[in-house]
Amino acid sequence: MDIEGLGHALVDQLVERELVRDVGDLYSLDVETVAELERMAETSARNLMNALERSKSRPFHNVLFALGIRHVGATVARTLADRFGSIDELQKASPEDIEAIHEIGGAIADSVLRDENNAAVIDKLREAGLTLEGEEPTGAGPRPLEGKTVVITGSLSRWGRQQAQDAVRSAGGKPTSSVSKKTDLVVAGENAGSKLEKAKELQKELEIEILDEDAFAELIGVD
Repeated sequence: MDIEGLGHALVDQLVERELVRDVGDLYSLDVETVAELERMAETSARNLMNALERSKSRPFHNVLFALGIRHVGATVARTLADRFGSIDELQKASPEDIEAIHEIGGAIADSVLRDENNAAVIDKLREAGLTLEGEEPTGAGPRPLEGKTVVITGSLSRWGRQQAQDAVRSAGGKPTSSVSKKTDLVVAGENAGSKLEKAKELQKELEIEILDEDAFAELIGVD
């Protein structure tokens, strides 16, 4: 959640004094309480409160990752957020709904749905005003890259690298950084270089599709 000033030493104090039992409790802290801690003062405490306030605007996928659900790292959190759109929709999901997502198996689905501590923490985060919903869920829309591993190489005019990778995820694919025998699609922009050459070489024995930016945009339905 990128909360400036919330380091290990401060967290240790908060937990030892039983001021914080889970991440939701962070948002119930106040300046006076924090200022009384070791190596803290009113200015530092106020700065922490401001940092906590700023963290409330972090995207939904950041919040989901920060819950610390077993097996749910940053990439899986983003995938779940993209697919379901909100914490409410995710909580309503069945194991089959979650397992149907590319590269999310039963262990992850079980962790998401059976963590008994999540409900109480989510209630605290909701009350504190954190972002618990994101963009419209993508599950109902077209997903032309469902199950495909995609490499983006070279410079694109429509997207930056992170934006292009997000577009791949929204279309059901998995963006990766290197071309291999597991690659299904290579999107080649300007100055694509060695990754494009490797993809062409692998095309001799594998069905790797190579698209330029315009063809990729058409495939995923972007004007």
